Amino acid sequence: MKHSPLTPALQLSLRAAVSAGLAVAIARLLRFQSPLYAMIAAVIVSDLSPSKTQQLGLQRLAGSVLGAAVGAAISHFLPPAAWAIGLSVLIAMFLSHLLHLQGAAKLTGYLCGIVVLGHSDHAWSYGLYRLIETLLGIGMAVLVSFVPKLLHTDQTKRQDS
Repeated sequence: MKHSPLTPALQLSLRAAVSAGLAVAIARLLRFQSPLYAMIAAVIVSDLSPSKTQQLGLQRLAGSVLGAAVGAAISHFLPPAAWAIGLSVLIAMFLSHLLHLQGAAKLTGYLCGIVVLGHSDHAWSYGLYRLIETLLGIGMAVLVSFVPKLLHTDQTKRQDS
């Protein structure tokens, strides 16, 4: 049976939507500070392939840990000034590359910048909460990725390989 070329797009959109909805619902149920981060993680790591979802999830997790840690460490030594935020983003992204986490470099940089910019007074706890929320979103995306696809297409068969 031949399906529309939009079938994979619809299936990916549905997986991301279900993952995001579950992540936000659980985050709210657990009274997390920012369910937004759980939703973002769920959408960003969603893929039609469970293995690709897991790979994207690991990259996001590594970037979150590194970005929060670098931001928290730097915030103890530098003020939340524009130059310090720029420097912290540079350091975090460069460290990502040194640690062979190129796929997480941008995330690492922006999370580090967020910590230095607005959360230097409680940087470590802020980073921990974002990490927990991110883990929730990744977990929902990984769980949803194991639900069988509604319709198999040639493109989705190739992605599963």
